[in-house]
Amino acid sequence: MSSSIGGLDPARNAGDAPDQRRRSLPLVGGGDAGRRAAVIPYRDGAHEAAGAHAGPAPRSVRISVTDRCDFACTYCRPSRHDGYADGKLMTAAWRTMFEALRDAGVRRVRLTGGEPLLHPEIVSIVGCLAALGFEDLALTTNASQLARLAGALRAAGLHRLNVSIDTLDPGRFREMTRGGELAQVLDGIDAAVAAGFSPIKLNTVVLRGVNDDEIERLALWAWERRMVPRFLEVMPIAEGARLVGKHLVTAAEMRARLAEHLLPEEAAAEPGLGPARYVRARRDPSLRVGFITGTSDTFCESCDRLRVSSTGVLRPCLATDDGVDASREAKIGDRAAIRLRLDEAWRLKPDGKVWKGCTEETASAVSIRAIGG
Repeated sequence: MSSSIGGLDPARNAGDAPDQRRRSLPLVGGGDAGRRAAVIPYRDGAHEAAGAHAGPAPRSVRISVTDRCDFACTYCRPSRHDGYADGKLMTAAWRTMFEALRDAGVRRVRLTGGEPLLHPEIVSIVGCLAALGFEDLALTTNASQLARLAGALRAAGLHRLNVSIDTLDPGRFREMTRGGELAQVLDGIDAAVAAGFSPIKLNTVVLRGVNDDEIERLALWAWERRMVPRFLEVMPIAEGARLVGKHLVTAAEMRARLAEHLLPEEAAAEPGLGPARYVRARRDPSLRVGFITGTSDTFCESCDRLRVSSTGVLRPCLATDDGVDASREAKIGDRAAIRLRLDEAWRLKPDGKVWKGCTEETASAVSIRAIGG
């Protein structure tokens, strides 16, 4: 495989000196300026739709506990030297944030990063969330640290795991992640199974000419282990914006490639558990495969998510850098004030009938690593 995987410049991948490539991430400022953040205008000119989201407060929140990551996947980061955010919340502030989210009616929490298992207190964070009684507590990981943490995470009260794995070829894996070791990930998956996590969902971003020849292999490999493979379209967000034109494989095409293994039925979502749509396996209907669009078919209209960045910014949409800064309130332990910021952020939620998520022009400037895709 060429070292310019995914259409990236080889020099940009490996040879950039940190002082040449390092840059600060786009962050919403604190204080009143951050709290008055405005929704980016819709591409159809429907400015009046800004903040028009109706309905109850969010029930599902994705929390980026750190923007650090030990991988630099080609569809996520421009290089290993792309900079990190300052001002991340400490554990005490996170505890206040979690309590405020629970008080506001949030019932489902997913921990993301960066790579959440790089957070030195991730087990304590999981324990804190579990003690607060959220009905669903999940975590997405690249599994590089999972072998040493799977048992502790399970004991702390983590309910579910999603593992990102884009290839089963060690050399290709190293290239796609810019240095990651597949063996570490496989050991982590084995440890998660041994710890009792079931079912484990595996997330694969499919890139034409890069790893799309492994769709069948990955599905069968996952099914042999009673796991749930899920195939994602590359989305035009962050680095993915440079890859979509050449490397997009639609969910429809992915399903067509797996047709002989699948029942001829309509793909169905799991209520309240994200945008993936699942189809059962022909050989064993207890096995499933999931497909996640975002480019060929956006799912903004049904989105009930809010995101919290590692710096305490409440983000109503993955596809813009807009948000409301609640870091000061978290640091001083003011749960009631966080709830006010939460309401403010939720009012910024774009109207999904007009807004088309990661296909909007604003998406290309977002750091997906910083807010957890």
